[in-house]
Amino acid sequence: MAKHEVVVITGASAGVGRATVREFARRGAWIGLIARGKDGLTAARREVEEAGGRALVLPVDVADADAVEAAADYVEKNLGPIDIWVNNAMASVFSPIKEMTPEDFKRVTDVTYLGYVYGSLAALKHMLPRNRGTIVHVGSALAYRSIPLQAAYCAAKHAVLGFFAALRTELKHDHSKVRTTMVQMPALNTPQFGWVKSRLPRKAQPVPPIFQPEVAARAIYYAAHHPDRREYYVAWSTVKAIFGNKLVPSFADDYLARTGYESQQHDGPEDPNRPDNLWEPVPGDHGSHGIFDKRAHSFSMELWLESHAKWLALAAGLTVAGTTLSLMRRASASGEEQRVESKTNAAA
Repeated sequence: MAKHEVVVITGASAGVGRATVREFARRGAWIGLIARGKDGLTAARREVEEAGGRALVLPVDVADADAVEAAADYVEKNLGPIDIWVNNAMASVFSPIKEMTPEDFKRVTDVTYLGYVYGSLAALKHMLPRNRGTIVHVGSALAYRSIPLQAAYCAAKHAVLGFFAALRTELKHDHSKVRTTMVQMPALNTPQFGWVKSRLPRKAQPVPPIFQPEVAARAIYYAAHHPDRREYYVAWSTVKAIFGNKLVPSFADDYLARTGYESQQHDGPEDPNRPDNLWEPVPGDHGSHGIFDKRAHSFSMELWLESHAKWLALAAGLTVAGTTLSLMRRASASGEEQRVESKTNAAA
């Protein structure tokens, strides 16, 4: 019987997590599906099974460390040794800081930061004794460049980056064959903008340019199988945000102070009474896409370049070698012509 790749994905019921489930499923993986929303998890399991794989529905809040560890144990027992663990689950609140509550900050931190810590600990418990496995952290440009109205989420992503760097360093120190990498995402068209807790006057939106969750899923799959690279930047907008902040952070502060409020809102007033998923999942199967399909890109040139870097380097090397050889041949031919001309002149 062929060995199936065993993968655990947190936040698997919707958005990027759901798209990532499909990406791994179509390549034959068996998947442990962790999220709170049972409707989305059940639909995700059906999609995995339709692709010919196996999946476990694990209704778990990643803020519960014991439950996450128990879920990992259950996957190991029923699907086999975990090869890849994808930390993806997140929560956010759209709100000015002055209107946030301590409970808001704690909940976003518990899910979006500590959920990654608990997932990593659960994965390491099984991976380290075997000395193999990969942990992928789904990050964001906001892990480097904070924006207004999402302070709790930005801070949590900054914390994930710090945790990831420490974990990677320790694995290297121990000469472990367990790998970890981080994938920094751009704005994505996911359902979260329709269920996120919000105190904004108008409906929330991702800051353009917007990309489809399948772009993120392809990046996660590639990173999981090429984890020696420290980080992957999905889309040029991510690169600009990260390196622009490194070069001119004060300019970025001023720019976002002018544009950051408007760019995160659209399309009429928000309904303050609609359900949100901060503390409880919103019922139903929400799939992977949000409402921004007409504005979202299905291809990222930056991701394509990063995932084809070796081939591009080879092509560049062959081009340089070919050009050098051509120049050498021309120089040799020119020298031969000069020698022939010299002999002719001498004979005359």
